[in-house]
Amino acid sequence: MLIHKKVQCLILTVMMLTVAQGSLQSQDKVTTIKGYVLDSACAFIKNLKKPVSSDCAVACAKGGSPLVILADDGTIYWPISNAMPATGQNQRLMKFAGQSVTASGKVFEKGGSKAIVIEKIEAAPTGK
Repeated sequence: MLIHKKVQCLILTVMMLTVAQGSLQSQDKVTTIKGYVLDSACAFIKNLKKPVSSDCAVACAKGGSPLVILADDGTIYWPISNAMPATGQNQRLMKFAGQSVTASGKVFEKGGSKAIVIEKIEAAPTGK
């Protein structure tokens, strides 16, 4: 009976490690998102689909509001750093504030929130 319990414990441990490894691998996948860079307050409080203007997004960011990417499907992505200690991403995103962008990087999900470690970001072609 003791051997049976040890085998069950071993199987359970292997299954848990397999699931954990699968979760880590999904975070290593590079994802591409398209959307607008705007300040986080407008994304939540005003429920905007796109920024009012670049000037407005820049002013809010300069005031301390974190810039986020509001994807075309309505998902809000918080740009984060993979460095420790972490660094803010507003400076990097400021030239895109209020614009449509295409960004790619590793996406992380926790408690319903999504974050992206941006590897590449560029302004979306005009006319979209």
